[in-house]
Amino acid sequence: MLVSPGILHHLLSLSLVCSDTTGSFLRSGIPDVVVTTAPAPSLRDLYSEGQTFQQFLAAADSKRAQWLSNYETGSVSDSLLARARAIPGSWRLLVIAEDWCGDSLNTMPYVARLVEGVPNLQMRIISSKRGRSVMKAHRTPDGRAATPTVILLDDRYRESGCWIERPAELQRWFQEKKKTLGEKELYDQKYAWYANDKGGQTIREIVEMLTHAAAGRPTCGKKA
Repeated sequence: MLVSPGILHHLLSLSLVCSDTTGSFLRSGIPDVVVTTAPAPSLRDLYSEGQTFQQFLAAADSKRAQWLSNYETGSVSDSLLARARAIPGSWRLLVIAEDWCGDSLNTMPYVARLVEGVPNLQMRIISSKRGRSVMKAHRTPDGRAATPTVILLDDRYRESGCWIERPAELQRWFQEKKKTLGEKELYDQKYAWYANDKGGQTIREIVEMLTHAAAGRPTCGKKA
C-alpha cells in the first residue's frame, strides 16, 4: 500500500526514539509497507547544509552549560595536533549530533578543538532527523542508529571513514556492563569515564581514522 507523507513520518519516527534521560536509542520495527520517498540526499548536500560548530553551539538549548564548559576547557595534545597537521589531503567531518545527547556533548566539543587546530580539516553538523539515512547505514556494534555519527569525507565528498557514538574502549565497557549494572549506575560510570578522559580517546580515534584514510585504508569505527 502507499503511505501518505504524514503517516510515513510517524512510521520512520518509530525506528529511532531517543531516551532523554539516558541519551540512548531504542529500536522499533517499521511495518512492512511500500512507501514512496524522495532519494536520500548526497553526503555533499548534507555537508553543505550543516552548521559550523560555533553555529551549533550558539543554538544549543539542552545542556548548554556543559557544552560551553567542555568546549572552553577542551584541548588537544601537541603530539596529536602535530600528527593531524602532518596528514596530507583535504578532509571534512560530517557530524550528526543533538545537543541533548550525552555522547555528543562529551565528544564533539573536543573534536571541534581538533578541527580548529588543523588547517586542512573542516566540520559541519546536522540533526539526527536530517541525517537519519546516514545514521541507519552506520550503526553501533549492537545495531542502533545513534548520535553522534561522524562521516569522514575527502576533497570530492566521498566517504573515507566513520566514527560512531563513543570511543571504542568505552563502547566495549558499556556493552558489557549494561548486562549487569542498573541504568543509573551504568550512566553515572559512563559519564565519569568521559569526565576523566576529557576527549582524549575520541581525538586519538579521529586522528587514527584520518591517518588510515590518507593512506588509502578507510576505517569505519572499531568493533566493540
